[in-house]
Amino acid sequence: MNRQFWQGNKIRLRTILLFMAVFAAAVTACACGKKEEAQPVKIQSVDDLAGKNIGVQIGTIGDIYASDYEGDDAGTKVTRFNKGTDAVQSLRQGKIDCVIIDEQPAKAFVEKNTDLSILKQEFALEDYAICVAKGNTGLKDKINKALSELKEEGTLQDIIDNYIGDETKGKTPYKKKAGVTEANGTLTMATNVAFPPYEYYEGNTAVGIDVDIAQAIADKLDMKLKISDIEFDSIIVAVQSGKADMGIAGMTVTEDRLKNIDFTNSYTTSKQVIIVKDKESGEKASLGQKFYQCFVEKARWKYFPQGMLNTVLITLFAGIIGIMLGFVMAAIRAAYDMIGKKHVILRAANTVVKIYLTLFRGTPVLVQLLIMYYVVFASVNVNPVIVAILAFGLNSAAYVAEVIRSGIMALDIGQFEAGRSLGFTYRQTMQYIIFPQAIKNSLPAMCNEFIALLKESSIVGYIGMIDVTKAGDIIRGNTYEAMVPLFSVALMYLITVMIMTALVNRLERRLKRDAR
Repeated sequence: MNRQFWQGNKIRLRTILLFMAVFAAAVTACACGKKEEAQPVKIQSVDDLAGKNIGVQIGTIGDIYASDYEGDDAGTKVTRFNKGTDAVQSLRQGKIDCVIIDEQPAKAFVEKNTDLSILKQEFALEDYAICVAKGNTGLKDKINKALSELKEEGTLQDIIDNYIGDETKGKTPYKKKAGVTEANGTLTMATNVAFPPYEYYEGNTAVGIDVDIAQAIADKLDMKLKISDIEFDSIIVAVQSGKADMGIAGMTVTEDRLKNIDFTNSYTTSKQVIIVKDKESGEKASLGQKFYQCFVEKARWKYFPQGMLNTVLITLFAGIIGIMLGFVMAAIRAAYDMIGKKHVILRAANTVVKIYLTLFRGTPVLVQLLIMYYVVFASVNVNPVIVAILAFGLNSAAYVAEVIRSGIMALDIGQFEAGRSLGFTYRQTMQYIIFPQAIKNSLPAMCNEFIALLKESSIVGYIGMIDVTKAGDIIRGNTYEAMVPLFSVALMYLITVMIMTALVNRLERRLKRDAR
């Protein structure tokens, strides 16, 4: 780049360097500081839960059982998290008093966090099963038959022992059967890949007990297995809507769930346990060790390029849809305000646009994304990237329309009248006189809208996509380290926003030169 460009962007470069310095200082402080931590609340049995702050993963059996304590006279509080790892991190930081979760994930968490322990007294027993859509008895019977055959062959027990067996751990991995042609199509499994050892990431691949069981079932049915990684509380919705054929994520059969979904026969038994913090954290890792663990170890850095690609694609194409549709709606509203209040067609079109703007600006974009994925495209197997682009594009259009309309209405009405007096048609007046000026007036506000669009795309993990934020969550869930992944995600967004701002500033300067 030329010297003038660098001089014009000194402030941005300094901001990035300052952010990186703050990042390094914060991580170093966390690694080296001797901050005094509050003494953990002693919980020695289930009887001690009353009056405590209980952490659970939302929608799980632990959440259901813990809800019985909520609102009691002792003041028991239940804090719900999207992932079990988030609950464990909060426990280690002293934000909650305990975590109620399934036994095997609890063992995996305690194995990596020596300051935690599991109470000997179990909280509840449960059977895991596979959920399928109500009325889909054909698939349910096929899965039950496959499970029965896997049990008789000993394959099911081998899969479980490979992950949690005392002496057989790692010795009986499941291998895809020879001769499977996948001629019967695709079997989509909805799960939440943050629940070791049942499902977790190893590199870029989802592995675990449930993943291997699903693969074994797919092999029995001569089908190709597809894994959809979504939030746990969205799994039943995904199966109900047809976005997934089955849900496997350590799910327990309950009366409430049976009202909305069917379950196969049980494939294993587990129990809910209580994790507590029984001692202070050991020696903290250095910044270099944390960096190695989060990025170099098991090539975890590969999540970020994939996530950034999805983020950029969604922002770019949703922005294009927003601009195109926004221009149309702005033109309709401006035409109505200037010439069409007595025009029946324009009046009707303006009413439709106002309803559109009210709906999309009056509801959260997350709700719109979920409606688009689970309702609008319920029976259509569409790539989640396309769904996200449409959802964010339609949402952005509502804001772009008002931004451009305000730019149009800010112009003196004399400009429009002068164009018409020179013999221009309405379309020509808008195209050659009004729109060019309105765009220049609206450019800063449109830049802000695209920056907001970029950051709003961080919620696409709810429909099983990996973006920058989801990539950070995966690393955080695997390493139990929060600072480095979160600051890395923030830095990536910051750099991207600053690049976008620099490009818009150059466009503004170009437009000003052209105007002269």
